[in-house]
This record gives sequence, C-alpha cells and structure tokens, in this order.
Amino acid sequence: MMPYLWVKAVHVACVLLFIGGLFSQSFAVAAGQRGDAGAVALASHWDRRVTVPAMLFVWLTGAAIAAEGGWFGSPWLWGKLVLVLALTGLHGVQSGRLRRLRRGDPLQTRMRAVHIAAFIASSAACIAILVVVKPF
Repeated sequence: MMPYLWVKAVHVACVLLFIGGLFSQSFAVAAGQRGDAGAVALASHWDRRVTVPAMLFVWLTGAAIAAEGGWFGSPWLWGKLVLVLALTGLHGVQSGRLRRLRRGDPLQTRMRAVHIAAFIASSAACIAILVVVKPF
C-alpha cells in the first residue's frame, strides 16, 4: 500500500508542475510575440528542465496507478486520457512555438494566450472531476 501512495503523490506533484509549465509556456509565447526574448529563454529553460520531465512522470506514474487500480476498462479514465493527450499535444505545439521564437522566426497563429490558458484550466478541472467523482 505504501508504494502506491508514493506513486500517487509523485503523480499529483508532477501534474502540478506540468500544468504550471503549460501556463508558463502559453504566456511566454505571448510575451515572445511582443518581442520579450528574455521570457522566451526563461520559459524554454524551465520547459526542458522541469515541464518535460514532469510530463513524462505524469504518464509513467499515471499508467502505474491505472494498472494498480485495474481502471483501464473504465470510461472515466479514457475521458481523462483524451484530455491528458490533448494537453501533451498542446505542450508539443507550444514547445515548437518557443523554439521558433528563439530562432527569431515570426509566428503565424490565431490562438491567443488567454484562450490557451482557458483550455488548460478547463481541461485540468475536468480531469480532476473525472478522477475524484468517476462519473461513468
């Protein structure tokens, strides 16, 4: 029982770091589009050192928890996984944008930081509800 609790605690801690990293990416991209190279460099460094490892640990520990709980057949878990996959994809898109900004390339995007932040926040809230309530 004790190792399960540790894995769950690491999962929750890494989720917090991953979600925080997604927020910082979206605001750094917005700052970079306004010419703030310092914000882009800082966010890129944080992303490589903290957000990416946290994201990997979210996936690893989440899979271990789901296997331990026998939840792979549960519809709520698949709903959560769709949202986590979308957040992971968003991370990849944002990482690419930061890379292009570091090179000095202009971004061709219609997505605004506020919309991205709203997506991150609403996805995290839905994930929390799915995990705690397990509605289906």
